[in-house]
Amino acid sequence: MGDLGAWAMPAMQLLGWVGLALSWLAWAYPFIFRAPHNQKRPSITAIGPTRVGLLLETGAICMAFTFRLPPDSPPGPARVLPALILGPLAAVLAWKSVMHLGKQFRVHAGLYVDHELVRTGPYAMVRHPIYTSLLAMLLCSLLVLTPWPVAALALALFLLGTEIRVHTEDKLLESRFGEEFRRYQKSVRAYVPLVR
Repeated sequence: MGDLGAWAMPAMQLLGWVGLALSWLAWAYPFIFRAPHNQKRPSITAIGPTRVGLLLETGAICMAFTFRLPPDSPPGPARVLPALILGPLAAVLAWKSVMHLGKQFRVHAGLYVDHELVRTGPYAMVRHPIYTSLLAMLLCSLLVLTPWPVAALALALFLLGTEIRVHTEDKLLESRFGEEFRRYQKSVRAYVPLVR
């Protein structure tokens, strides 16, 4: 029995790492290969707040990968199994979000001259499902890799960055779509279902 316990933990850790790597690859694929890049349509862009939010979110993800669990304390099933659920769900959500967003896709917050308010697919559940999927990927990473105190700090940093981006994008959408967006905002949560 003692030998089985010693063998099971490294296997669980390996499963977590493989699941995490595959989830990140699947999550990133639609943004790299499916999203429309270099669109030449006229637009307005809010670069400053977007970059601040991105920097905070990226810092949180870097923390997850930098501050690792001690080698003698690998993640057990209570951490790995939820991660193995979150990662694939995040990847599916990313794919669906990019597909429904279509030509409205942008890295920086902004509006194209012919911008449309997307409310289909994942956008019927949350207004910013790409942030939902990225939050799920961060949680997946924290579960597999990171000690709890650092995980809490990384999560707080990520949420701060995401709130900046959500606020910026919502203001832009409200300026363009007015009451239509305000109704959407009241009926559909920002990026975590049932919150705000």
